[in-house]
Amino acid sequence: MADKVEQADIRGLDVDKIAKGFADVEYVFKQDCQVASMVGDSIRWYRKTAGGLSVTSPSDIEIAPLATPTTLEVSWTRFTSYPKKYMVEGFISQEDIKSADVSVLTTSIGDLTRAVISKVDTAIYDIMTEATTSGTPNPTDTQTAASTAAWDAASGQDPIKDILNAQRLIAAQNYNASEAVLYLNPSDYQSLLVWLITTKGSSIPGFSSEKVRSGVVLELLGTRIKVSNNVTADWGLMIIPQRACTWRQFTPTSAVTIVEPMVGTKIRVSEAGIAYVTDPNAIVQISNLAA
Repeated sequence: MADKVEQADIRGLDVDKIAKGFADVEYVFKQDCQVASMVGDSIRWYRKTAGGLSVTSPSDIEIAPLATPTTLEVSWTRFTSYPKKYMVEGFISQEDIKSADVSVLTTSIGDLTRAVISKVDTAIYDIMTEATTSGTPNPTDTQTAASTAAWDAASGQDPIKDILNAQRLIAAQNYNASEAVLYLNPSDYQSLLVWLITTKGSSIPGFSSEKVRSGVVLELLGTRIKVSNNVTADWGLMIIPQRACTWRQFTPTSAVTIVEPMVGTKIRVSEAGIAYVTDPNAIVQISNLAA
């Protein structure tokens, strides 16, 4: 049957379901956080100061029969954080609602949702990198490592060594480095591929079929690589997913419509929560990726 003018109606769309669908696919950093809900106006949490307990040698915990065991203590620092709310709205006129194609309406909902997603992901990235107000990483508690040379330099760069070095720093804190994820800005990801293909003569790396679901675009040295515009250029961020950072969700990504009779409909999308780093040694920031 042919389409007719004024056949679309926003009341026929499940706006909240559409917003949640976009969120499930497009979150990058939040996917790798431990996500838990919160109900109060604040959350008390604890940060480990070491990746694991260790001793100098086996003899340090070797004891005689009937002797008391050696005491090892985990060191924690207590913090309190408060959720932040992120919300946007858009307005669609009654005329546009009645005459627009359904895809136009879903696109509007998707763009509003993306605005919230981007802000939440940026907030999580800023927490993981201890970013300053200018958005530049300013690590004090997380581990850092300068690259051998800028990845886009004329010569001397060695991204393979830099990634292995970041893995080593994480493994030294008793985390499983094979689970690591590396986040790159698109420009630094380009530099990595150019170096792999042109400088080292490698064939084009296999791209992950997981991209649409998880954001992974490449796996290199056992590390999954994700690309996001929210990553600060010149910096790489390697973390152990589900360990390094937690997102406490006060309210999930959700959307509502507010109808103004004979005028149009407002669409509001919001989310509230707070991110915090519980395991700073499960994070390594690689600096100096760009010349």
